[in-house]
Amino acid sequence: MNLVLTGVSGFLGRQLVSRLNRLDNRVLLAGRDIDVLSRLFPVIKTARYEELTVKAKGFDVLIHLAVLNNNIEAADKDFFEVNVDFARRIAEDARDAGVPVFLNFCSFHALEDGPDTPYARSKRAGVEALNSVEGIKVINLFLPAVHGDCNAGKLAVLDKFPDFLRKTAFGILSAFAPTVYIDRIADFITQDLNKVSSEEPVFLADQKDENVVYRLGRKLLDYGFALSVILLFWWVLLIVWVLVKTGSEGPGIFVQDRVGKGGKVFTCYKFRTMGKDTRQAGTHEVSESAVTPFGAFLRKTKIDELPQVWNILKGELSLIGPRPCLPVQEELVAERTKRGVLEVLPGITGLAQIQGIDMSDPVRLARKDAEYIARRGLLFDIKIVFRTFLGQGQGDRTSK
Repeated sequence: MNLVLTGVSGFLGRQLVSRLNRLDNRVLLAGRDIDVLSRLFPVIKTARYEELTVKAKGFDVLIHLAVLNNNIEAADKDFFEVNVDFARRIAEDARDAGVPVFLNFCSFHALEDGPDTPYARSKRAGVEALNSVEGIKVINLFLPAVHGDCNAGKLAVLDKFPDFLRKTAFGILSAFAPTVYIDRIADFITQDLNKVSSEEPVFLADQKDENVVYRLGRKLLDYGFALSVILLFWWVLLIVWVLVKTGSEGPGIFVQDRVGKGGKVFTCYKFRTMGKDTRQAGTHEVSESAVTPFGAFLRKTKIDELPQVWNILKGELSLIGPRPCLPVQEELVAERTKRGVLEVLPGITGLAQIQGIDMSDPVRLARKDAEYIARRGLLFDIKIVFRTFLGQGQGDRTSK
């Protein structure tokens, strides 16, 4: 590939350039001070930003790493000048040079529910500005903390560990927050970039299911929750079952097929909240009148979900994950399959649910599910649990 890179003097840029250049790509480095670039990368061609419209001709992708980062103290206007105005100008210069793809790097901090910092606000505005540039395919790539031959930021502490302890220390730290290995980023650029659409953001992260500490932590959360409900609140389950059973005609427990990990269908258990003869369909397709008065209370308080602790104990469900859908919701199944969402266990609650995104919008839901998978970490999972208990997310809404 023929690659132009901006902002490569930092930690991420230096490691990425060495890998991309090693893979026999044609690389051009753009910056304000080409003397610095020449010292860092003496065998790679360089160009000033002002020369891009000429020197970038014939290149396939411009990789935009230039940023005013969150470790810099500066005024808001400085962040917006670099992360919005300058980014848009570089994208327009790349377009004018005939470069077909502009790859914009962002941190997870720049996501819509990220922190309210000058960096995060400016990067969010930058994404919107870049998406409005016509004549070039803009891809926004969101990344967590990056690790490689050495580390920076919060992961820099790993370099202080002796070699024989570093892997163990990384496994512990990365169980709590998402990370991505620099080689995965390089592989995405050289192998997968042309496969993605500019219509939605791309998330890259290490596979959390390969992290032993994370898997153990999730098991403790899942089984701790399930056993606590059964051992401490069995009497609540019994009372609710009796009230559902006597409050309207039909069983106390509602049984329904759902799509689980790997697309495997499993039987999901909930307290019944709708009339006996309600048709099998997504909740958003069912009339609000189908919900019983007591069922409305159960849905609002999420008590109707508690019988799913049995699904957790059977290994079919997790406490946190994408909400399992019905087999008949074929569009959602297809969208989730395309994004790898079905590769993880579904959950009782999840990121989409606490943000009020339900199954009535399959594409948006599948995108949010994919975002959750990339952002997984024990701290993030616990945050989702707390926000659920605080009342955020009411599940799928019924039709009027």
